[in-house]
Amino acid sequence: MKKLLYLCLMTCSSIVLADETAPIELKHKSSFNVEASERNPFWPIGWKPAPKIAKTGAEHAGPAIPPSSFVVSSITLDPKAHYAIINGRTMSEGQQFGLQLGTQVYQITVKAINDGHVVLLRRDQEIIVPLRRK
Repeated sequence: MKKLLYLCLMTCSSIVLADETAPIELKHKSSFNVEASERNPFWPIGWKPAPKIAKTGAEHAGPAIPPSSFVVSSITLDPKAHYAIINGRTMSEGQQFGLQLGTQVYQITVKAINDGHVVLLRRDQEIIVPLRRK
C-alpha cells in the first residue's frame, strides 16, 4: 500500500513540475524553398548533376559503324526470348552494350534478333549484322 501511495505522489509531483517549466522553443527552424533552390532535396549532399551538353546534327553523331565491327556467332530463337552471341557476349533484345573503336566507346542497342541476322541500333543508324557461319 505504501508503494502505491508513493507512486501516486511521484506522478502528481512530476505533473506539477512539468507545468512550472518553460515551453521548449526551437532555435533554428529548418526550411526548404523549392522555387529558389536549384538542388533537388533528394540528391546526396554535395552531389551535382552533370552539365547538359547540347548535341545536335549529324556532325556530333560520329562516323557510321560498319557491320564488320560485330561478330554474330550464334542465334537462339526461344518462344519467350531471343538470344545472340555478339562479339563473344550473350545478348538479348533491348539490351545495350558498349563498342570500343579506337579510343571512342559507342552505345549500341540490340533492336531485334532474327533468324540469320541481328539488327543493332546506334542513335538513328540501324546496323544489320548477318550470322557468321563457318
